[in-house]
Amino acid sequence: MYAYKINTTPYSEEGFLLITDLTGPEVEDVIYPIVLAEREQGIDYTNEQLVKELKKKYPKSSIKAYYSSQDFMELSF
Repeated sequence: MYAYKINTTPYSEEGFLLITDLTGPEVEDVIYPIVLAEREQGIDYTNEQLVKELKKKYPKSSIKAYYSSQDFMELSF
């Protein structure tokens, strides 16, 4: 499994964490064209749509997304 911090904007709070068995190039092959279309053609997308497209292209892969720090549990020892 891999953990990727995905951020497609200059604002860190708009990013999300992706836990998956997909490789970096597999993730990039799906996400990059969507981001490029938004930048060049003004086609809007959400982080949820990015994950949905990953699941559509790789339906048998394990793909979990966490969209905010509220999704994490902090442990103290």
